[in-house]
Amino acid sequence: MNRSANEFPIAPPIEPMLAKLADVLPADGGFLFEPKWDGFRAIVFRGGSDVYLQSRDLRPFDRYFPELHDALLEQLPKDCVIDGEIVIATPHGLDFDALQMRLHPAASRVAKLAQETPSSFVAFDLLAAGGTSLMETPQSERRAWLERLMEDIGPPVHLTPMTRDRNLALQWLDQFEGAGLDGVVAKPQDAPYQPGKRAMIKVKHARTAECVVAGFRWHKSGKDAVGSLLLGLYDDRGALQHVGVTSSFTMAMRKALVKELAPLRKNAFENHPWKEWAQAEDASKRMPGAQSRWSAGKDLSWEPLRVERVCEVKYDHLQGKRFRHAAVFLRWRPDKQPGDCRYDQLEVTTPYELSKIFSAGSRGS
Repeated sequence: MNRSANEFPIAPPIEPMLAKLADVLPADGGFLFEPKWDGFRAIVFRGGSDVYLQSRDLRPFDRYFPELHDALLEQLPKDCVIDGEIVIATPHGLDFDALQMRLHPAASRVAKLAQETPSSFVAFDLLAAGGTSLMETPQSERRAWLERLMEDIGPPVHLTPMTRDRNLALQWLDQFEGAGLDGVVAKPQDAPYQPGKRAMIKVKHARTAECVVAGFRWHKSGKDAVGSLLLGLYDDRGALQHVGVTSSFTMAMRKALVKELAPLRKNAFENHPWKEWAQAEDASKRMPGAQSRWSAGKDLSWEPLRVERVCEVKYDHLQGKRFRHAAVFLRWRPDKQPGDCRYDQLEVTTPYELSKIFSAGSRGS
């Protein structure tokens, strides 16, 4: 970045504090609970005359969210640093697809999208205020500082809700998914801000699904190990849709899968439902191997398998017709037929209004 580090109370970049995954929220006291937002993690540095947006991987974000840059410059007080999440809110909840579209190399395209689908920033931690670092200050005190700082600030900048009531946090875990949120985060109330460390606990929505295994990708180490399995579900028209991948294997299992899947590779192209993508000359038309802005430079070629095997996976939630994140392999299901792997087995989430979440504030404090 071209700015002097002296312009900000803490010099960027800063590694964001992270969370480790758990199955349940901690039962002991001493935690602040917050919703887990499904967007782009960002740290905002507000200096005396400018704002700098930093991504989770320590890169500048400003050019992709010009409307947010201007709003943060106008609304935030000088000399503060805030950790939070960039989201795009719609009447139907958070739209991660629209958020991904922002990572475009053309400034004209970004400007157009900024008008059509403006972004918001959800603040959830305060690293500096009034030019003074608060990173060694306990979490509960940083939250109190953040609430005071955000008192007179309005959309598109929001303060995330917080509660010390575990039962209410469990309600949030159930209800807020309907607005596109990702789970609940538990933060130890006495802990300082710890850059790069998994010092928080996150609990995400988790469900299981039985999926067709329709192909695989080789591991980056070579063709002696399987990198990931390509998963499919049948839609109402009977078409097999690519729903995502599972790659949660040990190296020993990756190598064992090469032998286990070998019989399914024979004549796999002949009647494969994804044959048109597998044989497409244009790689962008290969549905299971299509490039995205997140996969640039990766080898996304894949090997088809005869559609005969079913596995059970754990997933968090759907983004459109696909799993939002890579699913976790649980087990093979030899007792299930591929034709039984349909979308209608998946749990339907009850919609929830984002406005109710934005107005929830702090509870149980």
